[in-house]
Amino acid sequence: MFLYEKNFDLQKKKALESLNDALKKGLVDSDIISLLDKINSLENYFTTSSCSGRISVMQMPDLGDKLNAIWLGKWHREVSLEEVLEAIKKYKEGQLWFLVRSPILHVSARTLEDAVRFLNLAIGVGFKYSNIKSVSHKKLLVEIRSTERMDVPLGKDGELWVSTDYLEKIVKMANLQLRRAKEKLRRLENEIEKLKK
Repeated sequence: MFLYEKNFDLQKKKALESLNDALKKGLVDSDIISLLDKINSLENYFTTSSCSGRISVMQMPDLGDKLNAIWLGKWHREVSLEEVLEAIKKYKEGQLWFLVRSPILHVSARTLEDAVRFLNLAIGVGFKYSNIKSVSHKKLLVEIRSTERMDVPLGKDGELWVSTDYLEKIVKMANLQLRRAKEKLRRLENEIEKLKK
């Protein structure tokens, strides 16, 4: 038996306590809670982190410098052009980006066989970028990710490069991508019962 199997139940207990704290503080995306509950009710799995997918506007000092980036707007739902324009008004310096990220879930599994079963289920419902993120003596972690993503530069050094017409088009595209991603979450939730067998 591997060490991660021996420690699994203790790690699950701690993870569920952390999740309950986050739920009380309103830090968990509301549209993913029922999926988390279903995964965590399974004997051989528990979630360690999650995001239900998001659209955001970000001010970044330099390319890739997310450590010093500032969220000007962040939504875990479809967004209106007006909301995006309001976020852009806060832009002052550095680079301005419009971003879409697919849902992401980290799920700890009891055994390698359990991890592979979860991975295959997730890929089967459309989470094509899913993988086994970590296999170590401490943990066995499956990362659930999809293909929906946008990285659109909107400006630099306080100058906006794009028109409102262009923004309207990318907001529509972003909403479509997010809608597709959220549908995959619902499909995963519907299929999760198969892991009980």
